[in-house]
Amino acid sequence: MSQHNIPTRTTLLVAERFVIEKVTQQLPDGRTFSREVVRHPGAVVIVPVLEDGRICLIRNYRVAVEQELFELPAGTREANEPPIETARRELKEETGYECRTISPLCEFYMSPGILDERMFAFVARDLQAGSPALEKGELITNFPVTLSELDQMLGSGQIQDSKSLSTLLYYLRYCQ
Repeated sequence: MSQHNIPTRTTLLVAERFVIEKVTQQLPDGRTFSREVVRHPGAVVIVPVLEDGRICLIRNYRVAVEQELFELPAGTREANEPPIETARRELKEETGYECRTISPLCEFYMSPGILDERMFAFVARDLQAGSPALEKGELITNFPVTLSELDQMLGSGQIQDSKSLSTLLYYLRYCQ
């Protein structure tokens, strides 16, 4: 994009975990284009692999959709927090598990048409059980599944959370 096409940004809302901006830019033909964009610090999603090979999903009540979803543990990065440290923290907070081994899996954008959130996916192994440290309002329980059960859940549409669906399909395709 040339220098004269630098977008202008107007902050519309500052929330606890994100900012909404109106971004306006001039198109090559001289017209202007505006879009509201959610600015997000990024997040992580973790595939916790138990000693027996099961995957520890969570059942998580989501206020936005008013239902409980099957998901992988995940969470938002704190300011300047390396994604791998966010993954360790969120795994412990949501499942109670601490991991001795954690490896990057993939990275992706959640919904780049309106959101700049970059998701960092990890695989956690060598897990040690402990007590979760849920945040206020979180209603989460562990739900370990075998790979066969996971395949059935994916095939039947029981997993509707996009970050979990994408990460699990990637994990099953490239890590099995």
